[in-house]
Amino acid sequence: MEYVVLGKSNLLVSRTAFGAQALEKVGESETAHQMVRMAYEDGVNFFDTSTRTPESERRLGAALSDVRENVIIATKSSPRNGGELAIDVDVSLRTLGTGYIDLYQLENPEILPKINDGSEILEKLIELKTSGVIRHFGIVTESTDIAERVLYSDAGWETIQFPFNMLCTKEIENLTRRFYEKDIGFIAMRPLCGGVLTNLPLALGYFLPFENVVPLWGARNPDELQQILYFTKNPPRLDEEFYAEAEKIREFFN
Repeated sequence: MEYVVLGKSNLLVSRTAFGAQALEKVGESETAHQMVRMAYEDGVNFFDTSTRTPESERRLGAALSDVRENVIIATKSSPRNGGELAIDVDVSLRTLGTGYIDLYQLENPEILPKINDGSEILEKLIELKTSGVIRHFGIVTESTDIAERVLYSDAGWETIQFPFNMLCTKEIENLTRRFYEKDIGFIAMRPLCGGVLTNLPLALGYFLPFENVVPLWGARNPDELQQILYFTKNPPRLDEEFYAEAEKIREFFN
């Protein structure tokens, strides 16, 4: 398993991140537990979930309880103010069964919070980080405008989670490089473009040249997870044939 430092957070995370929100849809808790442990035993140490799927938080926390110090858990919520944020964090701590959260992310805010903007969201994030309840904080957004604002913010954002896959434009590719220059960790959501991409080796291989990008893979069952883990260990060769096939798919969808 390859590991990369997630920007200025200095979190050393596996390049294959486990998107745990889908655990809520796995039929049996035992199967969900099996999937989390399968990923962990294969070297995955970065797991991302959300307060929107409390059952996923519960299942993830239970599966990792005995190895908590060895893993990095990220979760997220969409609070309207600092008070709601404090409640969300407290609920996640109890649901995950942990005393701290490695990376807490604001999920799809309408505007980027600032100090003294009246919401007290950023102030609460800084307070929670100072107290050790959360260790790092970042943002999840689908808005290019907000992503641009994060780049030039002095608020201390450490990571961004943003849609990125092989169907994205050159402008989005350049955006990832700008986050690298700003030392902000880049987590790629929807690496299969919501299921549009079906060629997993090609989709996974696309990320290899983007050394600062951590794709967040979701798996609905053990078989899908096994495929992701297999191609992580056996990535495709980035030769002329690979790039020709990748370009063919990009042209087809774009």
